[in-house]
Amino acid sequence: MAVLDGMLAAAGNAAHRVLGGGFADLTPWPRELVDSGRARRLYHCDSAETGAPVLLVPPLGVPDSPYDLRRGCSLVEHLAPQRPTYLLDYGPMGFAERGLGLEHWVDEVLPAAVDAVRERTGQAPHLVGWCFGGILSVLAAARLDVDAIASLTVVASPFDFTKVPLLMPLRPVVAATGGHVFTPVYRALGTIPAPLVRAVFQISALDRQLTKPFAVAAHLHDRDYLAQIEAVERFTATMTAYPGRTIAQIYHRFYRENALAQGSIEIGGTRVDLAAAKQRTLLIAGRSDTIAPRRSVAALLDVLPDAEVEFTTAKGGHLGVLTGRAARTEVWPLIDRHISG
Repeated sequence: MAVLDGMLAAAGNAAHRVLGGGFADLTPWPRELVDSGRARRLYHCDSAETGAPVLLVPPLGVPDSPYDLRRGCSLVEHLAPQRPTYLLDYGPMGFAERGLGLEHWVDEVLPAAVDAVRERTGQAPHLVGWCFGGILSVLAAARLDVDAIASLTVVASPFDFTKVPLLMPLRPVVAATGGHVFTPVYRALGTIPAPLVRAVFQISALDRQLTKPFAVAAHLHDRDYLAQIEAVERFTATMTAYPGRTIAQIYHRFYRENALAQGSIEIGGTRVDLAAAKQRTLLIAGRSDTIAPRRSVAALLDVLPDAEVEFTTAKGGHLGVLTGRAARTEVWPLIDRHISG
Protein backbone atom coordinates (compact mmCIF):
# COMPACT_ATOMS: atom_id res chain seq x y z
CA MET A 1 0.00 0.00 0.00
CA ALA A 2 2.86 2.39 0.86
CA VAL A 3 4.44 1.67 -2.53
CA LEU A 4 1.17 2.47 -4.30
CA ASP A 5 0.77 5.67 -2.30
CA GLY A 6 4.29 6.68 -3.28
CA MET A 7 3.63 6.01 -6.94
CA LEU A 8 0.41 8.03 -6.86
CA ALA A 9 2.18 10.92 -5.09
CA ALA A 10 5.00 10.83 -7.65
CA ALA A 11 2.54 10.89 -10.53
CA GLY A 12 0.67 13.83 -9.03
CA ASN A 13 3.87 15.76 -8.36
CA ALA A 14 5.18 15.05 -11.86
CA ALA A 15 1.98 16.39 -13.39
CA HIS A 16 2.15 19.44 -11.13
CA ARG A 17 5.77 20.07 -12.16
CA VAL A 18 5.04 19.67 -15.89
CA LEU A 19 2.19 22.16 -15.61
CA GLY A 20 4.55 24.70 -14.10
CA GLY A 21 3.32 24.51 -10.54
CA GLY A 22 5.65 25.35 -7.68
CA PHE A 23 6.26 23.30 -4.54
CA ALA A 24 8.12 25.84 -2.39
CA ASP A 25 6.50 28.63 -0.43
CA LEU A 26 8.95 31.42 -1.25
CA THR A 27 7.08 34.10 0.70
CA PRO A 28 9.71 36.15 2.56
CA TRP A 29 9.40 36.46 6.30
CA PRO A 30 7.89 39.89 7.14
CA ARG A 31 10.58 42.53 7.64
CA GLU A 32 11.05 46.27 8.00
CA LEU A 33 13.97 48.38 6.78
CA VAL A 34 15.41 50.09 9.85
CA ASP A 35 18.81 51.36 8.69
CA SER A 36 20.57 51.89 5.39
CA GLY A 37 23.68 53.31 3.78
CA ARG A 38 25.93 52.61 0.84
CA ALA A 39 25.74 48.87 0.13
CA ARG A 40 23.95 48.44 3.45
CA ARG A 41 20.35 47.59 4.25
CA LEU A 42 19.46 46.43 7.72
CA TYR A 43 16.10 44.75 8.19
CA HIS A 44 14.28 44.02 11.42
CA CYS A 45 12.40 40.81 10.92
CA ASP A 46 8.96 40.39 12.51
CA SER A 47 10.23 38.71 15.65
CA ALA A 48 10.05 38.42 19.43
CA GLU A 49 10.86 41.58 21.37
CA THR A 50 12.68 39.80 24.17
CA GLY A 51 15.78 37.65 24.18
CA ALA A 52 19.31 38.13 22.87
CA PRO A 53 19.31 39.79 19.42
CA VAL A 54 20.85 38.05 16.43
CA LEU A 55 22.32 39.70 13.33
CA LEU A 56 22.49 37.51 10.20
CA VAL A 57 25.43 38.41 7.94
CA PRO A 58 25.33 37.14 4.33
CA PRO A 59 28.29 36.95 1.95
CA LEU A 60 28.76 39.28 -0.96
CA GLY A 61 27.50 38.04 -4.31
CA VAL A 62 24.18 36.73 -3.02
CA PRO A 63 20.95 38.25 -1.72
CA ASP A 64 19.95 37.62 1.88
CA SER A 65 17.80 34.61 0.89
CA PRO A 66 20.17 31.92 2.29
CA TYR A 67 18.80 32.88 5.71
CA ASP A 68 15.21 32.93 4.49
CA LEU A 69 15.27 30.29 1.76
CA ARG A 70 11.67 29.11 1.93
CA ARG A 71 8.94 28.63 4.47
CA GLY A 72 9.66 25.52 6.50
CA CYS A 73 13.38 25.79 5.75
CA SER A 74 14.19 29.34 6.84
CA LEU A 75 16.60 30.18 9.63
CA VAL A 76 14.84 33.54 9.98
CA GLU A 77 11.52 31.76 10.45
CA HIS A 78 13.17 29.55 13.08
CA LEU A 79 14.85 32.36 15.04
CA ALA A 80 12.20 35.07 14.86
CA PRO A 81 9.72 33.62 17.39
CA GLN A 82 12.54 33.28 19.93
CA ARG A 83 14.51 36.54 19.77
CA PRO A 84 14.92 39.91 17.99
CA THR A 85 16.19 38.97 14.54
CA TYR A 86 17.99 41.32 12.15
CA LEU A 87 19.06 40.62 8.60
CA LEU A 88 21.77 42.45 6.69
CA ASP A 89 21.63 42.89 2.92
CA TYR A 90 24.00 44.68 0.54
CA GLY A 91 21.76 45.29 -2.45
CA PRO A 92 22.81 44.96 -6.09
CA MET A 93 26.41 45.59 -7.10
CA GLY A 94 27.26 47.36 -10.32
CA PHE A 95 30.08 49.29 -11.96
CA ALA A 96 29.51 52.19 -9.56
CA GLU A 97 30.53 49.95 -6.65
CA ARG A 98 33.76 48.79 -8.31
CA GLY A 99 35.91 50.79 -5.87
CA LEU A 100 34.44 49.28 -2.70
CA GLY A 101 36.97 47.12 -0.88
CA LEU A 102 36.85 44.83 2.13
CA GLU A 103 37.41 47.79 4.41
CA HIS A 104 33.98 49.14 3.42
CA TRP A 105 32.25 46.11 4.92
CA VAL A 106 34.65 45.51 7.81
CA ASP A 107 34.96 49.12 8.97
CA GLU A 108 31.65 50.63 7.87
CA VAL A 109 28.83 48.25 6.96
CA LEU A 110 29.10 45.73 9.78
CA PRO A 111 29.94 48.23 12.56
CA ALA A 112 26.97 50.38 11.48
CA ALA A 113 24.66 47.36 11.52
CA VAL A 114 25.96 46.25 14.94
CA ASP A 115 25.48 49.76 16.33
CA ALA A 116 21.94 49.95 14.94
CA VAL A 117 20.96 46.65 16.57
CA ARG A 118 22.51 47.70 19.89
CA GLU A 119 20.69 51.02 19.78
CA ARG A 120 17.34 49.35 19.08
CA THR A 121 17.65 46.48 21.55
CA GLY A 122 20.05 47.72 24.20
CA GLN A 123 22.14 44.57 23.76
CA ALA A 124 25.14 43.46 21.75
CA PRO A 125 24.01 41.19 18.91
CA HIS A 126 25.08 37.62 18.26
CA LEU A 127 26.46 37.49 14.71
CA VAL A 128 25.71 34.54 12.45
CA GLY A 129 27.76 34.60 9.24
CA TRP A 130 27.62 32.12 6.38
CA CYS A 131 30.39 31.69 3.79
CA PHE A 132 32.11 35.04 3.18
CA GLY A 133 29.69 36.53 5.70
CA GLY A 134 31.48 34.51 8.38
CA ILE A 135 34.85 35.89 7.31
CA LEU A 136 33.50 39.46 7.37
CA SER A 137 32.04 38.82 10.84
CA VAL A 138 35.38 37.63 12.25
CA LEU A 139 37.26 40.56 10.68
CA ALA A 140 34.73 43.05 12.01
CA ALA A 141 34.87 41.45 15.47
CA ALA A 142 38.65 41.86 15.40
CA ARG A 143 38.26 45.57 14.69
CA LEU A 144 35.49 46.36 17.19
CA ASP A 145 35.54 46.47 20.98
CA VAL A 146 35.13 42.98 22.36
CA ASP A 147 31.82 43.86 24.04
CA ALA A 148 30.26 45.18 20.79
CA ILE A 149 29.42 41.63 19.65
CA ALA A 150 28.04 38.99 22.01
CA SER A 151 29.20 35.92 20.07
CA LEU A 152 30.10 34.65 16.61
CA THR A 153 28.62 31.77 14.65
CA VAL A 154 30.69 31.04 11.54
CA VAL A 155 29.20 28.59 9.02
CA ALA A 156 30.99 27.22 5.93
CA SER A 157 33.67 29.93 5.86
CA PRO A 158 37.08 29.02 4.39
CA PHE A 159 40.05 30.43 6.31
CA ASP A 160 42.84 28.39 4.68
CA PHE A 161 42.64 28.67 0.91
CA THR A 162 45.39 26.10 0.40
CA LYS A 163 42.96 23.52 1.81
CA VAL A 164 40.33 24.14 -0.91
CA PRO A 165 40.87 21.46 -3.62
CA LEU A 166 38.56 23.34 -5.99
CA LEU A 167 41.19 26.11 -6.26
CA MET A 168 44.27 23.92 -6.67
CA PRO A 169 44.13 23.66 -10.52
CA LEU A 170 44.45 27.47 -10.72
CA ARG A 171 47.75 27.69 -8.83
CA PRO A 172 50.09 26.72 -11.71
CA VAL A 173 48.43 29.34 -13.95
CA VAL A 174 48.72 31.97 -11.23
CA ALA A 175 52.37 31.11 -10.62
CA ALA A 176 53.23 31.18 -14.34
CA THR A 177 51.76 34.68 -14.76
CA GLY A 178 53.20 36.17 -11.59
CA GLY A 179 49.76 36.26 -10.05
CA HIS A 180 48.26 38.68 -12.57
CA VAL A 181 46.26 36.30 -14.75
CA PHE A 182 42.89 37.57 -13.43
CA THR A 183 43.81 41.21 -12.89
CA PRO A 184 42.78 42.48 -16.38
CA VAL A 185 39.37 40.82 -16.00
CA TYR A 186 38.19 42.54 -12.81
CA ARG A 187 39.83 45.84 -13.81
CA ALA A 188 38.07 45.90 -17.17
CA LEU A 189 34.66 44.82 -15.88
CA GLY A 190 34.77 46.67 -12.56
CA THR A 191 32.99 43.68 -11.02
CA ILE A 192 32.82 39.94 -11.22
CA PRO A 193 29.41 39.78 -12.96
CA ALA A 194 26.48 37.88 -11.47
CA PRO A 195 26.47 35.18 -14.22
CA LEU A 196 30.09 34.34 -13.41
CA VAL A 197 29.38 34.22 -9.67
CA ARG A 198 26.47 31.90 -10.45
CA ALA A 199 28.64 29.69 -12.67
CA VAL A 200 31.32 29.30 -9.98
CA PHE A 201 28.70 28.24 -7.44
CA GLN A 202 27.26 25.70 -9.86
CA ILE A 203 30.68 24.33 -10.83
CA SER A 204 31.50 23.82 -7.16
CA ALA A 205 28.64 21.33 -7.02
CA LEU A 206 28.99 19.99 -10.56
CA ASP A 207 28.35 16.41 -9.50
CA ARG A 208 24.99 17.43 -8.02
CA GLN A 209 24.15 19.47 -11.11
CA LEU A 210 24.79 16.48 -13.37
CA THR A 211 22.83 14.05 -11.23
CA LYS A 212 19.99 16.42 -10.33
CA PRO A 213 17.55 15.09 -12.99
CA PHE A 214 18.01 11.57 -11.63
CA ALA A 215 17.69 12.76 -8.03
CA VAL A 216 14.47 14.62 -8.86
CA ALA A 217 13.08 11.53 -10.58
CA ALA A 218 13.92 9.41 -7.53
CA HIS A 219 12.23 11.89 -5.17
CA LEU A 220 9.14 12.76 -7.20
CA HIS A 221 7.00 11.46 -4.34
CA ASP A 222 8.62 13.87 -1.85
CA ARG A 223 7.19 17.39 -2.06
CA ASP A 224 9.53 18.74 0.58
CA TYR A 225 12.54 17.57 -1.44
CA LEU A 226 11.13 19.13 -4.60
CA ALA A 227 10.43 22.36 -2.73
CA GLN A 228 14.05 22.50 -1.58
CA ILE A 229 15.33 22.00 -5.13
CA GLU A 230 13.08 24.80 -6.33
CA ALA A 231 14.19 27.17 -3.56
CA VAL A 232 17.90 26.54 -4.25
CA GLU A 233 17.33 27.17 -7.96
CA ARG A 234 15.70 30.51 -7.12
CA PHE A 235 18.60 31.40 -4.82
CA THR A 236 21.18 30.58 -7.52
CA ALA A 237 19.30 32.62 -10.12
CA THR A 238 19.35 35.74 -7.91
CA MET A 239 23.10 35.91 -7.22
CA THR A 240 24.67 39.34 -7.62
CA ALA A 241 28.04 40.74 -8.70
CA TYR A 242 31.20 41.22 -6.64
CA PRO A 243 32.90 44.67 -6.60
CA GLY A 244 36.21 44.66 -8.47
CA ARG A 245 38.34 46.05 -5.62
CA THR A 246 36.98 43.46 -3.18
CA ILE A 247 37.67 40.66 -5.65
CA ALA A 248 41.23 41.94 -6.05
CA GLN A 249 41.73 41.84 -2.28
CA ILE A 250 40.23 38.36 -1.98
CA TYR A 251 42.41 37.13 -4.83
CA HIS A 252 45.70 38.63 -3.63
CA ARG A 253 45.23 38.52 0.17
CA PHE A 254 43.12 35.38 0.68
CA TYR A 255 44.15 33.20 -2.25
CA ARG A 256 47.74 34.17 -3.16
CA GLU A 257 49.01 35.14 0.32
CA ASN A 258 46.68 32.89 2.34
CA ALA A 259 46.69 35.70 4.90
CA LEU A 260 43.63 34.54 6.85
CA ALA A 261 45.32 31.27 7.78
CA GLN A 262 48.33 33.25 8.98
CA GLY A 263 46.09 35.25 11.28
CA SER A 264 46.81 38.74 9.98
CA ILE A 265 45.67 40.64 6.92
CA GLU A 266 46.09 44.16 5.57
CA ILE A 267 42.81 45.83 4.64
CA GLY A 268 42.69 49.37 3.30
CA GLY A 269 46.19 50.09 4.60
CA THR A 270 45.42 48.79 8.11
CA ARG A 271 46.64 45.54 9.61
CA VAL A 272 43.88 43.38 11.12
CA ASP A 273 44.89 40.63 13.55
CA LEU A 274 42.21 37.96 13.68
CA ALA A 275 43.29 37.00 17.22
CA ALA A 276 41.71 40.26 18.41
CA ALA A 277 38.32 38.57 17.93
CA LYS A 278 37.83 37.11 21.41
CA GLN A 279 34.11 36.38 21.36
CA ARG A 280 32.72 32.90 21.99
CA THR A 281 32.64 31.30 18.56
CA LEU A 282 30.70 28.40 17.07
CA LEU A 283 32.44 27.12 13.93
CA ILE A 284 30.56 24.77 11.59
CA ALA A 285 31.71 23.00 8.41
CA GLY A 286 29.61 21.01 5.95
CA ARG A 287 30.78 17.43 5.51
CA SER A 288 30.28 17.54 1.74
CA ASP A 289 31.26 21.18 1.19
CA THR A 290 33.67 21.69 -1.73
CA ILE A 291 33.90 25.49 -1.42
CA ALA A 292 34.77 25.47 2.30
CA PRO A 293 36.01 21.97 3.17
CA ARG A 294 36.41 20.92 6.80
CA ARG A 295 40.16 21.58 7.02
CA SER A 296 39.81 25.02 5.46
CA VAL A 297 37.13 26.02 7.96
CA ALA A 298 38.95 24.48 10.93
CA ALA A 299 41.96 26.73 10.24
CA LEU A 300 40.19 29.45 12.21
CA LEU A 301 40.92 27.46 15.38
CA ASP A 302 44.63 28.20 15.01
CA VAL A 303 44.23 31.97 14.67
CA LEU A 304 41.79 32.58 17.55
CA PRO A 305 43.93 31.48 20.52
CA ASP A 306 42.14 33.67 23.06
CA ALA A 307 38.57 32.82 22.06
CA GLU A 308 36.42 29.95 23.24
CA VAL A 309 35.80 28.15 19.94
CA GLU A 310 33.58 25.12 19.42
CA PHE A 311 34.16 23.37 16.10
CA THR A 312 31.79 20.82 14.59
CA THR A 313 30.76 19.37 11.26
CA ALA A 314 27.26 18.73 10.00
CA LYS A 315 25.52 17.12 7.07
CA GLY A 316 25.36 19.19 3.89
CA GLY A 317 27.28 21.03 1.23
CA HIS A 318 28.09 24.73 1.13
CA LEU A 319 24.50 25.98 1.23
CA GLY A 320 22.88 22.86 2.63
CA VAL A 321 24.80 22.95 5.91
CA LEU A 322 23.13 26.29 6.69
CA THR A 323 19.68 25.84 5.27
CA GLY A 324 19.28 22.31 3.97
CA ARG A 325 16.56 20.02 5.24
CA ALA A 326 18.96 18.36 7.70
CA ALA A 327 20.06 21.76 9.05
CA ARG A 328 16.71 22.07 10.78
CA THR A 329 17.63 19.31 13.22
CA GLU A 330 21.46 19.31 13.08
CA VAL A 331 22.65 22.91 12.81
CA TRP A 332 19.88 25.22 13.97
CA PRO A 333 19.71 23.67 17.48
CA LEU A 334 23.49 24.23 17.78
CA ILE A 335 23.01 27.90 16.91
CA ASP A 336 20.17 28.18 19.45
CA ARG A 337 22.33 26.67 22.18
CA HIS A 338 25.31 28.85 21.32
CA ILE A 339 23.32 32.08 21.33
CA SER A 340 21.54 31.14 24.56
CA GLY A 341 24.80 30.15 26.27
